[in-house]
Amino acid sequence: MPKSQTRKPIEIKISTVVAISTILHETDPAILDAALQQLTGGVSDFFDDEFAVIDVGALDLPNTRIDWAALIALLKSYHLNPVAVRNAAPEMSAAIVAHGLSLDVVAKARDDMVAPPAKASPAPATQPAAANPAPGTPLTTMIIDTPVRAGQRIYARGADLIVTAAVNNGAEIIADGSIHVYAPLRGRALAGASGNAAARIFSFGMEPELVSIAGMYRTFENGFPAELAGKPAQVRLIGDRIEVALVNPAGR
Repeated sequence: MPKSQTRKPIEIKISTVVAISTILHETDPAILDAALQQLTGGVSDFFDDEFAVIDVGALDLPNTRIDWAALIALLKSYHLNPVAVRNAAPEMSAAIVAHGLSLDVVAKARDDMVAPPAKASPAPATQPAAANPAPGTPLTTMIIDTPVRAGQRIYARGADLIVTAAVNNGAEIIADGSIHVYAPLRGRALAGASGNAAARIFSFGMEPELVSIAGMYRTFENGFPAELAGKPAQVRLIGDRIEVALVNPAGR
């Protein structure tokens, strides 16, 4: 039998797609344009054609009007590709779909699944905390033993990520939990990708291009701090600020 008759015309498999969460606090295109210009510093490839999920949960819904065509065009001009809208009001659904975007209901579903505080039985008193962990709490660990080269992207979905070899410039490593690099980290590292603000990034030789914890970014266009470059260091989120510090600086 010819191979062409046994080969499937199309296959559908589960795939992981990483998207930037674009949280709107304003809808005026001019205000958003100015904010994006400041964020990117005029660097044309700052976002590198990333997928974007537009989060409208911080807006006064459904009373806020959104010009979807203008918003989509603006994000694309900054090399962000909108694919879905999160936390939309039901009244907005038709307009969102009409502009080619999907409705992201994952975050809402997670909120609905959080167990209410126990009322009757004192036995499961710790259950509310267990049922509502920090978003993206890792369930397992992904281990990478080979160098991560320029252009490669690795995503540890629902997991911590351990890399035992170098992460080179132009590479990107992502984890829903924490990231541990037992070698130089020179590319981009994004921990707590699903919202876990307690996640951290560790490296034996910290000198990344970009780091992110739970969506908060810090870039190093002017170079990594000299006192930390190439040394064992960690990245963590303090409030809304990314902090980079030596690992156990007083220990040696």
